[in-house]
Amino acid sequence: MDKKTKKRNYTSKEVAEMAGVSQSTVSRVFAGGANVSEKKRKKILEVADRLNYMPNAHARSLITRKSMMIGIVMRNMRNPFYSEVLEIFHNRLSALGYHLIFINSNNEEIQESEITQLLEYSVDGVIITDALLSSPASDRLKRYGIAVVLFNRYTEHLASSAVFCDNYLAAKQIAAYLVDIGHRSFAFISGPSDTSTTIDRLRGFREVLDKRRIGKFVIEPGSYTYESGFRSAQELLTKNTGIDCIFCGNDIIALGVMDALRVIGFKIPKDISVIGFDNIRMGAWASYSLTTWEQPVEDMVDATVKVLLREIKDKTLPPQVITMKGRLIVRNSVRPAIQDVKPRTRGRQTGKK
Repeated sequence: MDKKTKKRNYTSKEVAEMAGVSQSTVSRVFAGGANVSEKKRKKILEVADRLNYMPNAHARSLITRKSMMIGIVMRNMRNPFYSEVLEIFHNRLSALGYHLIFINSNNEEIQESEITQLLEYSVDGVIITDALLSSPASDRLKRYGIAVVLFNRYTEHLASSAVFCDNYLAAKQIAAYLVDIGHRSFAFISGPSDTSTTIDRLRGFREVLDKRRIGKFVIEPGSYTYESGFRSAQELLTKNTGIDCIFCGNDIIALGVMDALRVIGFKIPKDISVIGFDNIRMGAWASYSLTTWEQPVEDMVDATVKVLLREIKDKTLPPQVITMKGRLIVRNSVRPAIQDVKPRTRGRQTGKK
């Protein structure tokens, strides 16, 4: 191919003519390949490569009225749970031909400047994870016809779709498990008190303890960070004695708690049991072996993407709320059940009356 050919900007129509297909087939291939045979896809990509053809995303968006861009807003990227979530969202949306616009929010609540960024990119939809969406921000996105789905949380005062784990039910099952194996003196190290995750986990846990008439229950406020877990554990144990189990608002808190306990001199789980929430990869490391509640993250992501694309296609649809169940993952940070069994005796017994 000569230099003159290399400099020329070929169109999708010319690619289609040389590949012997329709222009719409070329467009479908570069939008993800839906409903195109492997033979045609391969031929189109060979022609496009020979011509140095690249589709014009802006021109395509003017025709389809879709940017094929999805915004995702996250606040606490230091939490490994959300880095894992981001990776799964990227894989799912890329496979569908969408590009992910990542906004790392520096504040608890999404700021106007961050909303403006999303609008400047003309995103088709927005996924919001651990940041708070105010009513004015939500209204602004809706005025521009942008679909919004909350992931791993919900907000009662907003009419937005949401996909989340049933934190209330999970916390009830965690509490019942801990009481059943013999724990009687509990502490809860929480995340921010104004999030649905913290509210529901605390509510479910406390409800079971109240029903079982467990008297000792201490709440230590915190945030969803390792440093918060480490500091909160130190403060908790200087003010309270006799705690035999700490339920942590999430796994990264639990890792901080476990390291703090070791520094203080407690043995896990002999002296104090520790249980987390999320089942991040680090929790399975041999140095932690954390008992935790596993959120069905891949299923949650798939449901979020499905709901979002549904609302992008039809903006008149009412909000949809989807809750999912998780499961308890038992490792070595919680002591085994106390066995209330009398020892068997051997031989002849003496002193029996």
